Amino acid sequence: MKNKEKKKGSKPLRALKALLGIILAVVLLAVGAFLALTLTEYKPQESEVTQNDIPASSPKLAESASLTVLSYNTGYAALGENADFFMDGGTSTMPESKDEVVSNLAGITGEIKEVGADIVLLQEVDKDSKRSFHINEYEEYAKSFTEMASSFALNYSSTYVPFPFPVTLGRVNSGLATFLKYPSETSERVQLPVPFSWPVRCFNLKRCLLIDRVPLEGTEKELVVINLHLEAYDSGEGKIAQTRRMYEVLEAESAKGNYVIVGGDFNQTFPQAKVFPALTEGCWMPGTLDDSLPAGYSFAIDTEAPTCRLLDKPYKGNSDPQYYIIDGFIVSSNITVDSVETVDTGFVNSDHQPVKLSITLG
Repeated sequence: MKNKEKKKGSKPLRALKALLGIILAVVLLAVGAFLALTLTEYKPQESEVTQNDIPASSPKLAESASLTVLSYNTGYAALGENADFFMDGGTSTMPESKDEVVSNLAGITGEIKEVGADIVLLQEVDKDSKRSFHINEYEEYAKSFTEMASSFALNYSSTYVPFPFPVTLGRVNSGLATFLKYPSETSERVQLPVPFSWPVRCFNLKRCLLIDRVPLEGTEKELVVINLHLEAYDSGEGKIAQTRRMYEVLEAESAKGNYVIVGGDFNQTFPQAKVFPALTEGCWMPGTLDDSLPAGYSFAIDTEAPTCRLLDKPYKGNSDPQYYIIDGFIVSSNITVDSVETVDTGFVNSDHQPVKLSITLG
């Protein structure tokens, strides 16, 4: 009788041991995963020479030239009119099919070609990411713009992004791409402050400036083209610190007498730009860029037309989307702004619309 009672009493003990074994396995797996992410964390230098591809024959840029510049956050060709995104209040991490990315990529390329810009600044260009079915988008754009020089700088590289569960972002390899009719002598990646600490830092973006220096014919001055994509999902301190670092770069360039164009997704609205009120309580809203620009610089933006929409739900069929103006330019005072306008693409291929700037040097 005692032996039988002992056997009966051992079942809960075995179940408890099994449960503890499972918990230990999960803990060890999590520790191993974070250790792997830590060891493989992307750790760029403060400044480094980056990829620069130049055609065999390229025109020279005159100091009095007129140019068209286009800035476009491409949403890694996966955030078109059918997309929502979990970080914006949606549910998705990636499109349902590769065909959707291919279609958006072709649409974005067509929109860029229609503008015919001399300088094209692209943000969120994937090279090898699960979210865009591992398509090398930089390579695809380069195939379409063979007459232009190009440069690329990583700002997001993680072997595995472990959220959201269960359909995680997985591998991400993405960055900034600049295409130039007049090639640069050097392309430089300048690291911006990272607002996140370990372990979030290991699988988050490492934002940067992509700086191309285009020589001007008959002078030692340069046209300095800066492509950027500032912090989005931070408390606001990250964007402020990154903006200040960018301003330091601008001050250094103006001291040299260079011509400077900064373009991209600032993830902040601009002074004097229309602010679209929040339609939903708690939805993502941008801060406002510090209007105390370094001496000799000014904003060049379309103050009325939206450049970005919230990804809380698909755009197609949405009768009342949340809009923002967060894409635009900063130019030095030795550049004349002839016009600036947001190109109406209907948010078909990206959650952003491109912004077109027409300028004259001098």
